Amino acid sequence: MKKMIPLSVPNFEGKEEEYVLKAVKEGWVSTGGAAINELEKRLTEFTGAPAVAACQSGTAALHLSLVEAGVEPDMHVIVPTLTFIAAVNPVKYQFAEPIFMDCDDSLCMDAEKLRSFCEEECELLENGLHYKRTGRLIKAIVVVHIFGNLADMEAIMDIAKEYRLQVIEDATEALGSYFTAGRYKGCMAGTVGDFGAYSFNGNKIITTGGGGAVTAGDEKKLAHMKYLSTQSKDDGLYYIHNEIGYNYRMTNLQAALGVAQMESLPEFIRRKNKNYEIYRSNLEGLEAGGLLPFREDIYSNKWFYSLVLDKSKVKKPIREIIEALSEQRIQTRPIWGLIHEQLPYRDCPAYKIEKAAYYSERIINLPCSTNITEEEIRYVCDTVKELLG
Repeated sequence: MKKMIPLSVPNFEGKEEEYVLKAVKEGWVSTGGAAINELEKRLTEFTGAPAVAACQSGTAALHLSLVEAGVEPDMHVIVPTLTFIAAVNPVKYQFAEPIFMDCDDSLCMDAEKLRSFCEEECELLENGLHYKRTGRLIKAIVVVHIFGNLADMEAIMDIAKEYRLQVIEDATEALGSYFTAGRYKGCMAGTVGDFGAYSFNGNKIITTGGGGAVTAGDEKKLAHMKYLSTQSKDDGLYYIHNEIGYNYRMTNLQAALGVAQMESLPEFIRRKNKNYEIYRSNLEGLEAGGLLPFREDIYSNKWFYSLVLDKSKVKKPIREIIEALSEQRIQTRPIWGLIHEQLPYRDCPAYKIEKAAYYSERIINLPCSTNITEEEIRYVCDTVKELLG
C-alpha cells in the first residue's frame, strides 16, 4: 500500500463546495445567516430533539450545558476518566471540581459504580447530593458516549432522578446512535439527558471544520443557551448585555459545510456499519485480540473501531505496534491517557478506577474514515495479523 491510510478524515463528496461558496458570495460568513438556521433545523429533525443550537465546538456545547445546569464554583461534577479531556475541562471553566468515575465494558460510564458511589460516598441533603469527603454539592453528571457506543442511560437517569443530579450527555462521538430497546427505544444519543452536546470536529462522522451543537429537553433552557452563546446580547443596536455571555455561536460558513454533511450523514452511518463488519470478519480468529463490540440494545454510528489486545498473547508495547503499523502506511492511535492521571487533575477524587485502566493499556483504534475502501481495510487487517501473529 503506497499511500497512508489515515485514522479518520473528513469526507466531502456532496455539495459542500457549492453551499460554502454560496455563503461567501452572499457575504454571510460570520455568526448570522440562513445556513445556521438550516443546520439547526436539520439537526432537530434528525435527532428528534425539541430544538438544537449550533455553536463553535463540542466543548462550547458542554460548557453552555454546565452553565445552564447551574454548576458553580466549588461544586462537584461526576465525569468519566476514560474520555477525551475536552469532556472534563469545561468543569474547570466553572471553577468546579470533577469526580472521576470508571467505565464498564462499553467504555462508557459504569452505572453500577455510579450508584454505589452515590450510596456509599455521598449523602442526600435538602439542597442536593453532597460528597462526604469535601462536603461540596454534586450538581451534575457528564456522560460520554464513547466511540459511538451508548451508556446505560436507563440506569443513569434513574440514579440522577433519585439523587437530584442534572445529566449532560456528551454525544460528540455518537451522532446517529440510538436505542433500539428499553425505555428509551428510538431515542437518539444526546436527547435522553437534560442536555446534549455534539461535535463536528474534522475527525467526527460529519464535520463543519470546528463546530458543535447543543440541545436540551427544556426549550426555554435551550433558548437561554443560544442567548449566552451570542454574548448575551439583549439589544443588538445599542449593545445591551444583561448577563455574561460567550462568543460560542457557529459561523455561517461552518454551517454551510454542515448542511451538506447532514445530507450525507445517513450514508456515512451506513458505511461505518458496513466497514465495521468487514473488519470484524477479516479479524475473526485473531488470537491476539478482537474488535470491541457495541451494545446489543442500540444501533450505533460505529464512529471508531477499537482493537482490544490480549496482553497475555501480545508482548509488544502498544507504542511499538502503532509505530510498526505507521511504517506500513497505516495510521492508528491508542486510547486517551486517563484524565484523573493527568497533571491538572491528579488531586481530584477518583472512584474505584479499574476497567478504564485495563482498556487504556489494550486498545488500538484502527482506520475508520467513511471513504476508506474495502481493499484498504483488508490491507490493515492482513498487516495487523502479520504483525501480531
